[in-house]
Amino acid sequence: MQTQVIVNFGKGVEFDYRIGRQELAGRSAEEARKWLDREFAALECEVTTPTGKVLVIDRILSIARYSGAERFHEDGAWAGQFARQVALVLGRELIRVDVAAYTIGY
Repeated sequence: MQTQVIVNFGKGVEFDYRIGRQELAGRSAEEARKWLDREFAALECEVTTPTGKVLVIDRILSIARYSGAERFHEDGAWAGQFARQVALVLGRELIRVDVAAYTIGY
């Protein structure tokens, strides 16, 4: 069994990651949240929400947006790590990160 994470930037720019369960074994959603928190801070992402809270979905979308398609294309190791963290924290078999529409689908 595997998890598929698709990161779409619109206009035919899409990255597809297939992550085997063995790649996620022994890792926790909490570790994934911490990794996402660090990346969010490192990229100096800004998200405005009415409540002032930044949800994990906001972090994922912002990290992808601020990193840009170029980073996903040029830094495969980082992009694979991003996909693994998203798979861990969301725990779904199919995850579509639509950066252009700023949505996540399952």
